[in-house]
Amino acid sequence: MTTISGTAEQVQATAPLVGRPDVNRKRMARLGWAFSAPALIVVAAVTIFPIVYSVIMSLSNVTVTGSGINLNGFTWSNYSLVLKNATWHYALGFTIIYTFITVIVELIIGTMIALVLQRLTAGRGWMMALLLLPWSMITVINAELWLYIYNGVYGVADAILGAVGLGTPNILGHSTSAIIALMIADIWKTTPFVAIIVLAGLVMLPGDIYEAAEVDGSSGWSTFWRITVPLLRPTLALAVIFRVLQAFGLFDLPFVMTNGGPGTATTSLAILGYKAMFQNLDFGPGAAVATTTTALVLLGCLVSLRFFRVQVGKEGS
Repeated sequence: MTTISGTAEQVQATAPLVGRPDVNRKRMARLGWAFSAPALIVVAAVTIFPIVYSVIMSLSNVTVTGSGINLNGFTWSNYSLVLKNATWHYALGFTIIYTFITVIVELIIGTMIALVLQRLTAGRGWMMALLLLPWSMITVINAELWLYIYNGVYGVADAILGAVGLGTPNILGHSTSAIIALMIADIWKTTPFVAIIVLAGLVMLPGDIYEAAEVDGSSGWSTFWRITVPLLRPTLALAVIFRVLQAFGLFDLPFVMTNGGPGTATTSLAILGYKAMFQNLDFGPGAAVATTTTALVLLGCLVSLRFFRVQVGKEGS
């Protein structure tokens, strides 16, 4: 007999607790901000502050003195000097072309590797571990490795080309071959990253769709283009976003391997900004290069996110 009355008393006793999450939401939010504040301060100090200071420097007349740098007044001359500079135009074109080619090749090869790994029934873990070795390697170490391979005196690449009758072309000493060499080194390192992302998307795809396609007599090629690729759109878009943002900030690979040469053949926007600021001590134009690069990266990020939302919407429909 106490069940009904006991239940009623429990409901009355617990009813006030139902509204507590709403009442305490602001307090929990303040607590969350309090715990996040140290990390946010560090992020602001190492990321936001340099960006803001770079923008201020790019809009100022910068003079170098024995005690540091002085910012004297407002000016647009730094941006005018950069935007009219032929080297900046080349660096922009090189960065865009380099990003486009490497990302497309990495996406194709990475998807092929992911499809192979998906079908492995044994040894997938070992294969993934081996696949991640290039990606886990620090880019500077990766650049030193490929610099050794491309060395014109004792490099393996020149020895192979000489053995097949192509002579010893001194790969990093010519513009076209140096650009291709950088792309190969970048593709070798970052393709595993794309493959792992695509593989994660593949294992999440529903199997009943493929069973239905097999019953309908769909070929493997048709199934791939009509089922796999449409379902992988969000995953592929995510991989492209990450790789575009990384490739557009190209610095360490050409800095170690070619230092932007020969001439300006492998000079990216990041290399150009570094040389302007720390070699020529042109802090104003160097800051303008950095600011324009940041603006282009931000624009690319917004476009990629917009594309990603569209793909997710198509997937959801």
